Amino acid sequence: MLDLWKAVIIGIVEGLTEFLPVSSTGHMILTGHLIDFKGDKAETFEIVIQLGAILAVVVLYWKRCLRLIGIEDAAERYRPGPRLNLLHILIGILPAMLLAFFLHSYIKLLFMPETVVLGLIIGGLFMIIAEKQGPSVIEAPTLEDITYKQALFIGAAQCLSLWPGFSRSGATIAGGMLAGTSRAAAADFTFLMAIPIMFAASGYDLFKNYHLLAGGDVLFFAVGFLVSFVVALLAVATFIKLVARLKLTYFAYYRFVLAGIVILYLILVGF
Repeated sequence: MLDLWKAVIIGIVEGLTEFLPVSSTGHMILTGHLIDFKGDKAETFEIVIQLGAILAVVVLYWKRCLRLIGIEDAAERYRPGPRLNLLHILIGILPAMLLAFFLHSYIKLLFMPETVVLGLIIGGLFMIIAEKQGPSVIEAPTLEDITYKQALFIGAAQCLSLWPGFSRSGATIAGGMLAGTSRAAAADFTFLMAIPIMFAASGYDLFKNYHLLAGGDVLFFAVGFLVSFVVALLAVATFIKLVARLKLTYFAYYRFVLAGIVILYLILVGF
């Protein structure tokens, strides 16, 4: 059985970073190399514990999730104005899901510190561009105001996150801002898109790699899943409040500093 402390560490890293624009996958790859947790089983573990983080979103957004499938209270049912629906979510997730399906084996080859560093830097630059070049007039101040066109633009931006280190939430929030949404609306849409796309990605990865798992791995995976869920529950609740106030630029600076530390480590020590 693998050391449980590694499951706890990776679970904490995943829960803290999944919904911050800093790349949870990149952080898990870097952490895995530092604690010597690498290989096919490690990659499968990292995908599976993302389900814990996604479950936290389901818990926090359960009313919106029910509304998307047509279950809502009377007050919401007759609310005037635009309404977000399942088609928005489908449009948003389809580009990345199709690309990931056809390029899955190639994407796995990018799971290494060197490629993560590149993703951190380019993703940070993309976020800064979104802050500086986004439209002056916000067309979608809230989640419910997002249009199909904006959903497609956000979905296209999400394809960038298939490169580890780029960050799914960073790509989609920046993409939303460039398309005319507020940071908060783009973040909300990002959280909702994460539910189907991460369930699909985790399920597909488990199906392809179930032969790598043994009975002794159940506790290891369960610990990582639970830790990821609890930490993500706290992180998402905090991030919802922070995203309306903090510019993506601050997260970009953090990414640059992290990339610099990793480059220095690679030069001096190597992985």
